[in-house]
Formats: sequence, C-alpha cells, structure tokens
Amino acid sequence: MNGVSDESASRREFLRKTGIFITGSAMIFPDAHLAQAKSQEREREKKGQEVSPPEDLMREHGVLRRILLIYEDIQGRMNSGKEFPSDTLSNAAGIIRTFIEEYHEKLEENYLFPLFHKAGTLVDLVEILKTQHKAGRRLTEHIKQSAAVPVVKDAGKRKELAETLHLFISMYRPHAGREDTILFPALRTIVSAKEFDSLGEEFEEKEENLFGEGGFEKVVAQVAELEKGLGLYELAQFTPPK
Repeated sequence: MNGVSDESASRREFLRKTGIFITGSAMIFPDAHLAQAKSQEREREKKGQEVSPPEDLMREHGVLRRILLIYEDIQGRMNSGKEFPSDTLSNAAGIIRTFIEEYHEKLEENYLFPLFHKAGTLVDLVEILKTQHKAGRRLTEHIKQSAAVPVVKDAGKRKELAETLHLFISMYRPHAGREDTILFPALRTIVSAKEFDSLGEEFEEKEENLFGEGGFEKVVAQVAELEKGLGLYELAQFTPPK
C-alpha cells in the first residue's frame, strides 16, 4: 500500500517539477514563444482566407457574367443604331481572352476535366463544355477583330458582330450555370481531401504567376472601369421600380 502511495507522490512531484520547468522556459524565452504564437495565428488566418477550387472558379464566372452584361449592352446599342465606344468592346474581349479562355478555361481543361474522365463521372457534360470552350474562342476572335472602328461603321458588319455577341452570351450563360450547379459541386465527390487542397494551391499559384499578386481583384477593377464607361456600374439601376 505504501508502494502505491510513494509511486503516486513521485508522479505528482515529477509533474510539478516538469510544470515548473515548462513555465520557467516560457518565462526565460518569452520572445520565442510569442513569435511561435503569432506564426500559428497567421497560419490559422491564412487557412480561413483560402479560397476552395469551386469557389475560385465560381467567382471567375462572376467576371464572365459581368462581361456578358457589357456585351449585351453593346449588342443592344448596335441593334438600335446607337454609337458605342469600340475600345470598350475590344478591352472586354481582351479580358475574356486572357482571363477566361487562357486562364480559367485552361484550369478546367488541364485539371478538372481529366479528373471527371478518370472517375467516369459527368463525362458527357465535360465533353459538351470542352466543345463550347472551342466555340467560344472562335467567337472571341471574331469579336476582337470586328471591334476595330472601320468595321463597326459598316452596317452589315455591325449586324454580324451583334449576332456574334448574341451567340456568345446565349452559350455562356447556361454554360457557366451548369458548371456552377453540377460540375463544380461534384468535384469533392471524386477527389480526396488532399487532392482537393492541392488543386486550390495550384489554382492560386497559376493566378499569381499570370496576373501577379491580387490578380483576381485587378481583373475585377478593370471590368468595373468598363462598366462605368457604359453606365452599367451602379447596381441600383437594375432594381425594378415599385
């Protein structure tokens, strides 16, 4: 019985001394412990700020949708014979080319679509989306070439350009909608948590390499300037009257 008591007392003494040592070390090296705590806090904040792959792709669709609104406004001006700034159309098509087609769609084609093929999931949808990417690039090329001033002054070519804008808008609205509501949500079901996190890191690295730090925000700012030039920036104007 005394052996048990002695053992318990020894354990308590050991824990007491260890506790003193740990406390003492924290007092001796306060800067090191403070730096470690701050580092851990930064890591937690970074984790909280990370954008998941589907969220990343969906917010890029937000850029696409805002440009579709620009295209729609310009198309309406063309159809009614009104003037419009051709450089705005050219710049909008430039963002579609660099940010949507050469970046966003390449992420889908190089990273997402192969995963769905490998899993045998939504393969038919993926093939349609790939075909629409190719069609979109052809339409963008025509828009970019037709945005020159001599072209938009020609009535026949204006009509052709307006029709191209219509085709682009009509295809990409359902295209983005299917990806947002079917393809992207299914991503978590076909990859591991580790693969999912790795995709997010790949996307972030690609964006920063192509557009610099805060690349997404820079593109959004560019789109906002185009909207302001057409009088489309103020959101309240789209609220229906009472």
